[in-house]
Amino acid sequence: MSKASELLEIGRRHLYGNYKPSPFVVARGRGCELFDADGKRCLDLAAGVAVSCVGHAHPVLTAAIAEQAGKVIHASNYYWNESNIRLAAELCRRTGFDRAFFCNSGAEANEALLKLARHHFWGRGDKTRQRIVAFQNAFHGRTMGALSMTGTPKYREGFGEMGPVTHVPYGDLDAVKKAMGPDVAAVIVEPVQGEGGVFVAPSGFIAGIRKTCDEHGALLFVDEVQTGVGRLGRFLGHDGCGARADAIALAKGLAGGVPIGAMLTTEALAGALPPGTHGSTFGGNPLACAASLAVLKILDDEKLVAGAREKGEALHAMLERVVAELPTVCESARGDGLLRGLVLAPGHVARDILPTILDRGVMLTAAGERVLRFSPPLVVTIAELEEGVAVVRKVLAEIASRAASSPAAAGGTPQTKTL
Repeated sequence: MSKASELLEIGRRHLYGNYKPSPFVVARGRGCELFDADGKRCLDLAAGVAVSCVGHAHPVLTAAIAEQAGKVIHASNYYWNESNIRLAAELCRRTGFDRAFFCNSGAEANEALLKLARHHFWGRGDKTRQRIVAFQNAFHGRTMGALSMTGTPKYREGFGEMGPVTHVPYGDLDAVKKAMGPDVAAVIVEPVQGEGGVFVAPSGFIAGIRKTCDEHGALLFVDEVQTGVGRLGRFLGHDGCGARADAIALAKGLAGGVPIGAMLTTEALAGALPPGTHGSTFGGNPLACAASLAVLKILDDEKLVAGAREKGEALHAMLERVVAELPTVCESARGDGLLRGLVLAPGHVARDILPTILDRGVMLTAAGERVLRFSPPLVVTIAELEEGVAVVRKVLAEIASRAASSPAAAGGTPQTKTL
Protein backbone atom coordinates (compact mmCIF):
# COMPACT_ATOMS: atom_id res chain seq x y z
CA MET A 1 0.00 0.00 0.00
CA SER A 2 1.35 3.45 -0.94
CA LYS A 3 1.80 6.13 1.67
CA ALA A 4 -1.05 8.18 0.14
CA SER A 5 -3.37 5.16 0.14
CA GLU A 6 -2.54 4.41 3.76
CA LEU A 7 -3.26 7.99 4.78
CA LEU A 8 -6.54 7.99 2.83
CA GLU A 9 -7.66 4.88 4.67
CA ILE A 10 -6.87 6.47 8.05
CA GLY A 11 -8.54 9.74 7.09
CA ARG A 12 -11.73 8.06 5.91
CA ARG A 13 -11.88 6.17 9.18
CA HIS A 14 -11.31 9.10 11.55
CA LEU A 15 -12.13 12.43 9.89
CA TYR A 16 -15.66 13.74 10.13
CA GLY A 17 -17.55 13.21 6.89
CA ASN A 18 -18.84 16.72 6.19
CA TYR A 19 -16.38 17.14 3.32
CA LYS A 20 -16.04 15.14 0.12
CA PRO A 21 -12.34 15.61 -0.72
CA SER A 22 -10.62 14.32 -3.83
CA PRO A 23 -8.17 11.44 -3.21
CA PHE A 24 -5.09 13.65 -3.32
CA VAL A 25 -3.18 13.79 -0.01
CA VAL A 26 -1.23 17.05 -0.02
CA ALA A 27 2.22 16.64 1.53
CA ARG A 28 4.25 19.63 0.34
CA GLY A 29 4.21 22.53 -2.08
CA ARG A 30 6.47 24.81 -4.05
CA GLY A 31 5.23 27.93 -5.82
CA CYS A 32 2.16 26.89 -7.81
CA GLU A 33 2.89 23.17 -7.46
CA LEU A 34 1.58 20.71 -4.88
CA PHE A 35 2.86 17.19 -4.33
CA ASP A 36 0.98 14.32 -2.74
CA ALA A 37 2.33 11.88 -0.15
CA ASP A 38 3.72 9.68 -2.95
CA GLY A 39 5.36 12.58 -4.78
CA LYS A 40 2.76 13.06 -7.53
CA ARG A 41 2.86 16.64 -8.84
CA CYS A 42 -0.22 18.80 -9.39
CA LEU A 43 -0.43 22.34 -10.77
CA ASP A 44 -2.40 24.37 -8.25
CA LEU A 45 -4.71 26.85 -9.99
CA ALA A 46 -7.09 26.97 -7.03
CA ALA A 47 -4.75 28.25 -4.29
CA GLY A 48 -6.81 26.65 -1.55
CA VAL A 49 -9.84 28.60 -2.85
CA ALA A 50 -8.00 31.90 -3.34
CA VAL A 51 -5.99 31.59 -0.11
CA SER A 52 -2.37 30.80 -1.05
CA CYS A 53 -1.87 34.10 -2.85
CA VAL A 54 1.95 33.98 -2.77
CA GLY A 55 2.08 30.30 -3.59
CA HIS A 56 3.42 27.49 -1.45
CA ALA A 57 6.61 27.65 0.65
CA HIS A 58 7.43 31.21 -0.39
CA PRO A 59 10.81 31.87 1.28
CA VAL A 60 9.88 35.33 2.58
CA LEU A 61 6.63 34.10 4.13
CA THR A 62 8.13 30.95 5.63
CA ALA A 63 11.02 32.96 7.09
CA ALA A 64 8.60 35.46 8.67
CA ILE A 65 6.53 32.66 10.19
CA ALA A 66 9.64 30.92 11.55
CA GLU A 67 11.04 34.15 12.96
CA GLN A 68 7.76 35.02 14.71
CA ALA A 69 7.34 31.46 16.00
CA GLY A 70 10.78 31.83 17.58
CA LYS A 71 9.58 34.92 19.47
CA VAL A 72 5.94 34.39 20.46
CA ILE A 73 3.06 32.63 18.72
CA HIS A 74 0.12 33.69 20.84
CA ALA A 75 -0.71 36.52 23.20
CA SER A 76 -4.26 37.10 24.35
CA ASN A 77 -6.22 40.26 23.66
CA TYR A 78 -5.80 41.25 27.29
CA TYR A 79 -2.58 42.78 25.98
CA TRP A 80 -1.28 44.59 22.91
CA ASN A 81 1.10 42.80 20.57
CA GLU A 82 3.49 44.31 18.07
CA SER A 83 2.49 42.39 14.91
CA ASN A 84 -1.18 43.08 15.54
CA ILE A 85 -0.60 46.83 15.86
CA ARG A 86 1.62 47.01 12.78
CA LEU A 87 -0.81 45.04 10.64
CA ALA A 88 -3.79 47.17 11.69
CA ALA A 89 -1.90 50.34 10.77
CA GLU A 90 -0.75 48.90 7.43
CA LEU A 91 -4.20 47.72 6.38
CA CYS A 92 -5.75 51.06 7.29
CA ARG A 93 -3.05 52.84 5.31
CA ARG A 94 -3.65 50.71 2.22
CA THR A 95 -7.44 50.81 2.28
CA GLY A 96 -8.40 54.18 3.75
CA PHE A 97 -10.32 52.58 6.62
CA ASP A 98 -9.62 53.62 10.18
CA ARG A 99 -10.10 50.60 12.46
CA ALA A 100 -9.27 46.89 12.24
CA PHE A 101 -10.69 43.92 14.14
CA PHE A 102 -8.94 40.58 13.64
CA CYS A 103 -10.38 37.08 13.76
CA ASN A 104 -9.63 33.73 12.10
CA SER A 105 -11.70 33.42 8.91
CA GLY A 106 -13.99 35.10 6.43
CA ALA A 107 -17.07 33.69 8.13
CA GLU A 108 -15.96 35.22 11.43
CA ALA A 109 -15.28 38.56 9.75
CA ASN A 110 -18.79 38.55 8.30
CA GLU A 111 -20.22 37.56 11.68
CA ALA A 112 -18.46 40.61 13.09
CA LEU A 113 -20.08 42.78 10.40
CA LEU A 114 -23.51 41.42 11.30
CA LYS A 115 -23.01 42.13 14.99
CA LEU A 116 -21.56 45.54 14.19
CA ALA A 117 -24.63 46.56 12.18
CA ARG A 118 -27.15 45.55 14.82
CA HIS A 119 -25.19 46.91 17.78
CA HIS A 120 -24.45 50.19 16.02
CA PHE A 121 -28.13 51.02 15.69
CA TRP A 122 -29.00 49.57 19.10
CA GLY A 123 -26.42 51.90 20.63
CA ARG A 124 -28.15 54.82 18.92
CA GLY A 125 -31.48 53.84 20.44
CA ASP A 126 -32.88 52.23 17.28
CA LYS A 127 -33.76 48.64 18.15
CA THR A 128 -35.82 48.07 14.99
CA ARG A 129 -32.91 48.05 12.54
CA GLN A 130 -31.92 44.39 12.44
CA ARG A 131 -32.68 43.25 8.89
CA ILE A 132 -29.89 42.71 6.36
CA VAL A 133 -30.28 42.88 2.59
CA ALA A 134 -28.06 40.32 0.84
CA PHE A 135 -28.02 38.66 -2.58
CA GLN A 136 -29.09 35.46 -4.22
CA ASN A 137 -26.10 33.18 -4.95
CA ALA A 138 -24.03 35.09 -2.39
CA PHE A 139 -21.69 33.22 -0.07
CA HIS A 140 -20.60 34.74 3.24
CA GLY A 141 -19.68 31.69 5.33
CA ARG A 142 -21.16 28.73 7.17
CA THR A 143 -21.52 29.94 10.75
CA MET A 144 -25.15 30.64 11.63
CA GLY A 145 -24.99 34.41 11.21
CA ALA A 146 -22.91 34.32 8.04
CA LEU A 147 -25.09 31.50 6.74
CA SER A 148 -28.19 33.63 7.16
CA MET A 149 -26.67 36.12 4.70
CA THR A 150 -25.54 33.40 2.27
CA GLY A 151 -27.94 33.48 -0.69
CA THR A 152 -27.86 29.84 -1.82
CA PRO A 153 -30.76 27.94 -0.21
CA LYS A 154 -29.05 24.53 -0.18
CA TYR A 155 -26.47 25.79 2.34
CA ARG A 156 -29.25 26.79 4.75
CA GLU A 157 -31.41 23.67 4.49
CA GLY A 158 -31.92 21.84 7.77
CA PHE A 159 -30.60 24.58 10.05
CA GLY A 160 -33.87 26.19 11.05
CA GLU A 161 -35.00 29.79 11.09
CA MET A 162 -32.48 32.45 10.11
CA GLY A 163 -32.44 36.14 9.59
CA PRO A 164 -33.92 38.55 9.39
CA VAL A 165 -32.30 38.69 5.93
CA THR A 166 -33.85 39.57 2.58
CA HIS A 167 -32.15 38.09 -0.50
CA VAL A 168 -32.56 39.87 -3.83
CA PRO A 169 -31.11 39.21 -7.32
CA TYR A 170 -27.45 40.15 -7.70
CA GLY A 171 -26.98 43.13 -9.98
CA ASP A 172 -30.61 44.30 -9.66
CA LEU A 173 -30.49 47.76 -8.09
CA ASP A 174 -34.26 48.19 -8.33
CA ALA A 175 -34.69 45.04 -6.25
CA VAL A 176 -32.36 46.51 -3.62
CA LYS A 177 -34.43 49.68 -3.48
CA LYS A 178 -37.67 47.72 -3.10
CA ALA A 179 -36.17 45.65 -0.28
CA MET A 180 -35.14 48.70 1.76
CA GLY A 181 -37.10 49.88 4.76
CA PRO A 182 -36.70 51.51 8.18
CA ASP A 183 -35.74 48.12 9.68
CA VAL A 184 -32.74 47.56 7.37
CA ALA A 185 -29.41 47.85 9.17
CA ALA A 186 -27.10 47.07 6.25
CA VAL A 187 -26.67 45.77 2.74
CA ILE A 188 -23.83 43.29 2.18
CA VAL A 189 -22.41 42.67 -1.30
CA GLU A 190 -19.47 40.92 -2.99
CA PRO A 191 -17.63 42.70 -5.83
CA VAL A 192 -17.55 39.31 -7.55
CA GLN A 193 -19.70 36.41 -6.39
CA GLY A 194 -16.97 33.79 -6.31
CA GLU A 195 -18.68 30.78 -4.77
CA GLY A 196 -21.99 31.60 -6.44
CA GLY A 197 -20.60 31.29 -9.96
CA VAL A 198 -17.98 34.03 -10.58
CA PHE A 199 -20.54 36.75 -11.29
CA VAL A 200 -19.02 40.23 -11.61
CA ALA A 201 -20.95 43.20 -10.19
CA PRO A 202 -22.37 45.32 -13.05
CA SER A 203 -20.86 48.76 -13.55
CA GLY A 204 -22.41 51.25 -11.15
CA PHE A 205 -24.07 48.56 -9.03
CA ILE A 206 -22.11 49.05 -5.81
CA ALA A 207 -22.21 52.84 -6.21
CA GLY A 208 -25.98 52.56 -6.61
CA ILE A 209 -26.24 50.51 -3.43
CA ARG A 210 -24.16 53.14 -1.61
CA LYS A 211 -26.58 55.87 -2.68
CA THR A 212 -29.59 53.78 -1.68
CA CYS A 213 -28.10 53.00 1.73
CA ASP A 214 -27.43 56.69 2.33
CA GLU A 215 -31.00 57.58 1.40
CA HIS A 216 -32.38 55.02 3.88
CA GLY A 217 -29.85 55.50 6.68
CA ALA A 218 -28.44 51.97 6.31
CA LEU A 219 -24.83 50.78 6.26
CA LEU A 220 -23.00 49.33 3.26
CA PHE A 221 -20.78 46.30 3.86
CA VAL A 222 -18.55 44.76 1.20
CA ASP A 223 -17.44 41.15 1.55
CA GLU A 224 -13.87 41.21 0.22
CA VAL A 225 -12.97 37.76 1.56
CA GLN A 226 -12.35 36.28 -1.90
CA THR A 227 -11.83 39.48 -3.89
CA GLY A 228 -9.48 41.43 -1.62
CA VAL A 229 -5.69 41.39 -1.16
CA GLY A 230 -5.00 42.02 -4.83
CA ARG A 231 -6.87 39.15 -6.46
CA LEU A 232 -8.77 41.38 -8.90
CA GLY A 233 -5.75 43.47 -9.83
CA ARG A 234 -6.44 46.10 -7.18
CA PHE A 235 -5.99 45.74 -3.43
CA LEU A 236 -9.74 45.76 -2.72
CA GLY A 237 -12.23 44.43 -5.19
CA HIS A 238 -14.49 47.46 -4.91
CA ASP A 239 -11.66 49.97 -5.37
CA GLY A 240 -12.52 52.28 -8.24
CA CYS A 241 -16.25 51.49 -8.21
CA GLY A 242 -17.20 55.05 -7.23
CA ALA A 243 -18.25 54.19 -3.69
CA ARG A 244 -16.74 53.30 -0.34
CA ALA A 245 -18.12 50.83 2.14
CA ASP A 246 -18.74 51.57 5.79
CA ALA A 247 -16.96 48.32 6.65
CA ILE A 248 -15.47 45.33 4.87
CA ALA A 249 -14.51 41.73 5.56
CA LEU A 250 -11.09 40.35 4.57
CA ALA A 251 -9.62 36.85 4.93
CA LYS A 252 -8.40 34.08 2.59
CA GLY A 253 -5.23 35.50 0.98
CA LEU A 254 -4.54 37.96 3.78
CA ALA A 255 -1.86 35.77 5.41
CA GLY A 256 -1.07 33.46 2.51
CA GLY A 257 -2.53 30.37 4.17
CA VAL A 258 -2.18 31.11 7.89
CA PRO A 259 -5.73 31.45 9.25
CA ILE A 260 -6.77 35.08 9.64
CA GLY A 261 -9.79 37.30 9.08
CA ALA A 262 -10.29 41.02 9.45
CA MET A 263 -13.09 43.53 9.66
CA LEU A 264 -12.09 47.06 8.67
CA THR A 265 -14.37 49.99 9.50
CA THR A 266 -14.59 53.75 9.23
CA GLU A 267 -14.01 55.88 12.31
CA ALA A 268 -17.75 56.53 12.47
CA LEU A 269 -18.25 52.88 13.48
CA ALA A 270 -15.28 52.73 15.87
CA GLY A 271 -17.52 52.68 18.94
CA ALA A 272 -20.20 50.29 17.67
CA LEU A 273 -18.66 47.26 19.40
CA PRO A 274 -17.28 48.50 22.74
CA PRO A 275 -15.31 46.24 25.11
CA GLY A 276 -17.24 43.11 26.04
CA THR A 277 -19.46 43.00 22.93
CA HIS A 278 -17.25 40.93 20.63
CA GLY A 279 -13.93 39.10 20.62
CA SER A 280 -11.84 36.22 19.35
CA THR A 281 -9.35 34.14 21.35
CA PHE A 282 -6.92 33.69 18.46
CA GLY A 283 -7.84 36.86 16.58
CA GLY A 284 -4.87 39.12 15.93
CA ASN A 285 -2.35 36.61 17.24
CA PRO A 286 1.30 37.55 16.56
CA LEU A 287 1.97 34.62 14.21
CA ALA A 288 -0.94 35.28 11.84
CA CYS A 289 -0.29 39.03 11.83
CA ALA A 290 3.41 38.56 11.10
CA ALA A 291 2.49 36.27 8.22
CA SER A 292 0.09 38.87 6.86
CA LEU A 293 2.71 41.61 7.03
CA ALA A 294 5.06 39.35 5.06
CA VAL A 295 2.37 38.74 2.43
CA LEU A 296 1.82 42.48 2.00
CA LYS A 297 5.58 42.96 1.55
CA ILE A 298 5.67 40.22 -1.09
CA LEU A 299 2.74 41.80 -2.93
CA ASP A 300 4.70 45.06 -3.13
CA ASP A 301 8.15 43.65 -3.87
CA GLU A 302 6.93 41.32 -6.63
CA LYS A 303 4.27 43.72 -7.98
CA LEU A 304 1.67 40.98 -7.67
CA VAL A 305 -1.40 43.25 -7.62
CA ALA A 306 -0.65 44.72 -11.04
CA GLY A 307 0.41 41.26 -12.15
CA ALA A 308 -3.00 39.86 -11.18
CA ARG A 309 -4.63 42.29 -13.58
CA GLU A 310 -2.28 41.51 -16.46
CA LYS A 311 -2.22 37.75 -15.95
CA GLY A 312 -5.97 37.73 -15.38
CA GLU A 313 -6.52 39.31 -18.79
CA ALA A 314 -4.25 36.70 -20.36
CA LEU A 315 -6.13 33.90 -18.60
CA HIS A 316 -9.46 35.30 -19.78
CA ALA A 317 -8.22 35.31 -23.39
CA MET A 318 -7.13 31.67 -23.02
CA LEU A 319 -10.54 30.68 -21.65
CA GLU A 320 -12.38 32.56 -24.40
CA ARG A 321 -10.42 30.55 -26.97
CA VAL A 322 -11.55 27.34 -25.28
CA VAL A 323 -15.15 28.55 -25.44
CA ALA A 324 -14.79 29.33 -29.16
CA GLU A 325 -13.21 25.93 -29.88
CA LEU A 326 -15.66 23.86 -27.81
CA PRO A 327 -19.10 25.54 -28.02
CA THR A 328 -20.99 22.32 -27.28
CA VAL A 329 -19.31 22.00 -23.87
CA CYS A 330 -18.52 25.61 -22.95
CA GLU A 331 -20.90 28.54 -22.74
CA SER A 332 -18.73 31.52 -21.76
CA ALA A 333 -15.82 32.86 -19.73
CA ARG A 334 -16.24 35.51 -17.05
CA GLY A 335 -14.57 37.03 -14.02
CA ASP A 336 -12.05 39.69 -13.06
CA GLY A 337 -8.31 39.68 -12.34
CA LEU A 338 -7.19 36.22 -11.24
CA LEU A 339 -10.69 35.11 -10.28
CA ARG A 340 -12.08 33.59 -13.47
CA GLY A 341 -14.77 31.12 -14.39
CA LEU A 342 -15.20 28.85 -17.41
CA VAL A 343 -18.95 28.41 -17.70
CA LEU A 344 -19.97 24.98 -18.98
CA ALA A 345 -22.90 24.45 -21.30
CA PRO A 346 -26.20 23.26 -19.76
CA GLY A 347 -26.12 19.57 -18.95
CA HIS A 348 -22.50 19.59 -17.79
CA VAL A 349 -21.70 19.67 -14.06
CA ALA A 350 -18.39 21.16 -12.94
CA ARG A 351 -17.94 18.84 -9.96
CA ASP A 352 -18.31 15.80 -12.23
CA ILE A 353 -15.44 17.01 -14.43
CA LEU A 354 -13.03 18.16 -11.73
CA PRO A 355 -11.80 14.63 -10.80
CA THR A 356 -10.61 14.03 -14.38
CA ILE A 357 -8.84 17.40 -14.47
CA LEU A 358 -7.18 16.58 -11.15
CA ASP A 359 -6.14 13.17 -12.41
CA ARG A 360 -4.42 14.95 -15.33
CA GLY A 361 -2.50 17.09 -12.85
CA VAL A 362 -4.40 20.36 -12.40
CA MET A 363 -6.32 21.62 -9.36
CA LEU A 364 -9.42 23.77 -9.88
CA THR A 365 -12.62 24.26 -7.91
CA ALA A 366 -16.28 24.50 -8.85
CA ALA A 367 -18.34 27.67 -8.47
CA GLY A 368 -22.05 27.08 -8.67
CA GLU A 369 -23.15 24.08 -10.70
CA ARG A 370 -21.61 24.78 -14.11
CA VAL A 371 -18.48 26.87 -13.53
CA LEU A 372 -14.87 25.72 -13.40
CA ARG A 373 -13.21 28.31 -11.16
CA PHE A 374 -9.62 29.50 -11.65
CA SER A 375 -8.22 31.28 -8.56
CA PRO A 376 -4.47 30.60 -8.83
CA PRO A 377 -1.75 31.99 -6.60
CA LEU A 378 -0.91 35.54 -7.63
CA VAL A 379 2.66 34.35 -8.31
CA VAL A 380 1.42 32.11 -11.14
CA THR A 381 3.24 32.49 -14.45
CA ILE A 382 1.72 32.78 -17.93
CA ALA A 383 3.37 29.45 -18.78
CA GLU A 384 1.64 27.78 -15.82
CA LEU A 385 -1.71 29.26 -16.82
CA GLU A 386 -1.18 27.96 -20.36
CA GLU A 387 -0.31 24.52 -19.00
CA GLY A 388 -3.44 24.41 -16.86
CA VAL A 389 -5.79 25.66 -19.56
CA ALA A 390 -4.33 23.16 -22.04
CA VAL A 391 -5.19 20.31 -19.66
CA VAL A 392 -8.72 21.63 -19.15
CA ARG A 393 -9.19 22.07 -22.90
CA LYS A 394 -8.09 18.49 -23.56
CA VAL A 395 -10.48 17.07 -20.96
CA LEU A 396 -13.38 19.12 -22.32
CA ALA A 397 -12.49 18.21 -25.92
CA GLU A 398 -12.70 14.53 -24.98
CA ILE A 399 -16.14 15.13 -23.48
CA ALA A 400 -17.26 16.92 -26.65
CA SER A 401 -15.87 14.14 -28.82
CA ARG A 402 -17.67 11.43 -26.86
CA ALA A 403 -20.93 13.37 -27.02
CA ALA A 404 -20.58 13.90 -30.77
CA SER A 405 -19.94 10.22 -31.41
CA SER A 406 -22.71 8.90 -29.18
CA PRO A 407 -25.72 7.20 -30.81
CA ALA A 408 -28.03 9.86 -29.39
CA ALA A 409 -26.01 12.63 -31.06
CA ALA A 410 -26.08 10.74 -34.36
CA GLY A 411 -29.82 10.30 -34.14
CA GLY A 412 -29.50 6.57 -33.60
CA THR A 413 -30.67 4.25 -30.85
CA PRO A 414 -28.30 3.47 -27.99
CA GLN A 415 -27.04 -0.10 -28.14
CA THR A 416 -27.90 -2.41 -25.25
CA LYS A 417 -25.12 -4.73 -24.22
CA THR A 418 -26.16 -8.38 -24.06
CA LEU A 419 -24.73 -10.36 -21.16
